Amino acid sequence: MRTGKLAASITAGVTAALTALAVTGCSERGTPAEGQAGSPSAAPTPTWAPVQGPPRTVPAVQKFTAADGRGWRPTKTARVVVPAGEKSPAADEARRFARELGGLRTVWGRQSVRPGDVELRLSGGQDAARRADNAPVYDTAAEAYTLTSRGTRLTLTAPTDAGLFNATRTVLQSVRTSGGVPEGTVEDRPDRAQRGFMLDIARKHFDAGWIEDRIRDLAGLKLNQLQLHFSDDQAFRIESEKHPEIVSADHLTKDQVRHLVEVARGLHVTVIPEIDSPGHLGAVLRAHPDLQLRSADGRAERGAMDISQPGAAGIVDDLLREYAPLFPGGHWHLGGDEYRALADRAPAESYPQLARAAQEKYGDGATIEDLATGWLNDRDKTVRAAGAQQVEAWNDGYFRDTDVAPDPRRTVAYWTGKEIGAREPDEYLRENRTVVNLNDEYLYYVLGEPNDMPYPTGERIYTQWNPGVLRGTEAVPRSRSGPDRVVGARLAVWCDLAGEQTQEQVADGIRRPLRALAQKVWDRRDPALSWADFTKLADQV
Repeated sequence: MRTGKLAASITAGVTAALTALAVTGCSERGTPAEGQAGSPSAAPTPTWAPVQGPPRTVPAVQKFTAADGRGWRPTKTARVVVPAGEKSPAADEARRFARELGGLRTVWGRQSVRPGDVELRLSGGQDAARRADNAPVYDTAAEAYTLTSRGTRLTLTAPTDAGLFNATRTVLQSVRTSGGVPEGTVEDRPDRAQRGFMLDIARKHFDAGWIEDRIRDLAGLKLNQLQLHFSDDQAFRIESEKHPEIVSADHLTKDQVRHLVEVARGLHVTVIPEIDSPGHLGAVLRAHPDLQLRSADGRAERGAMDISQPGAAGIVDDLLREYAPLFPGGHWHLGGDEYRALADRAPAESYPQLARAAQEKYGDGATIEDLATGWLNDRDKTVRAAGAQQVEAWNDGYFRDTDVAPDPRRTVAYWTGKEIGAREPDEYLRENRTVVNLNDEYLYYVLGEPNDMPYPTGERIYTQWNPGVLRGTEAVPRSRSGPDRVVGARLAVWCDLAGEQTQEQVADGIRRPLRALAQKVWDRRDPALSWADFTKLADQV
């Protein structure tokens, strides 16, 4: 299994910390075998130089209350203690954490916590113990944790395994940057429930190992989503048994995707699939040209499906149902953006077949906007019937003054105000919709920088942006941009000019923007560190 650069960096930091402790000395002499109880008297208090605080992490912790003491440092004889037991949701967190701390022993059940030990505690009682392992969470309270360093012992407490995972990331970063965890208490939770990264693998093929490394990097930064845009005009990038004719030569196999989803799930990252429709379907339409949208004068519209045709819905629903078991995280992105018919100044004249279909389905006076809205509603029903609980679409797939209303449960993925008829983000918020922020002014990394879209800089995100800045550079009112309304944000990589950067260049280019994003979605307050100091810290973690 790939470890990724972040894991290698953490391991190097832990190794350095253990080496330093071996030099300065530790009075503990051995531990019992894994699973055996230990007596506190058998483990003298270890000695080390005090850890200087506060914790230095990305993102920064929300609150740290310092106390007098030496803090906690990893030692070779420390143990990871798990009162909930080896069949609890905390078990895999403990095993991973023990490995990352240099191969510590893990003990289960009601054990004495000795000097130098780390204890992982689920605070949610029996409900927490019975919760499905690595289940997705969409509530910031479920990701909260408390971290207490006292008397050379370290206690990680959280209501869920997702919260414990976040706590372990804080410990590992603090070990990497400071050699340990300072004496005191951390009380921490994210500001936004959805925090992540969107990757366009349709226009550019990224190999599975590279994507896995990105998942591990996201998890280390407490980012919890990876959106995969895998179908577009250029290519269709995941194996299909139902429609093999649409799959491009360079693609991910389903086994590779299953592995990526499983790695992500274990690291509390939800993989969100996106099959964009009714536009951006060029790869599908090359194999099914009879479904391509044509104007009244016979012009074929690239990537646009003719949604007046009976077979159009069938093939898209086939694909949505086929991939539902591959992405069991319960979150789907339906696309809905840049449908060519609605970029026309007179759509009913240019595409009379769509206008007729709208009126046949929804009655006199219905428009192509109604037909497109109904299309997304129908796809929404398909994915919900297949198990999705969270469904979203791009903001230009929602229209003003339609007779057909978009499903009220569907989230708006707001990316631009530059499209024809684009609505202000505040309109969606006044409609009581939830919004996720993918503002193209700050969060779009477009290969080749076409259409005056420069690469985003971490500094601009860190110093100018926050989750309420949804369109351009102005924030919507704070009263309507709280965590219950603007539920999060993602940095997006689009590969419009795929050959302009290699995979390695993309990874390097998004490194600081991702870290800046991680800080701003975890804590909306102005960061305590200057950008210069933040970059120094970000380069360490």
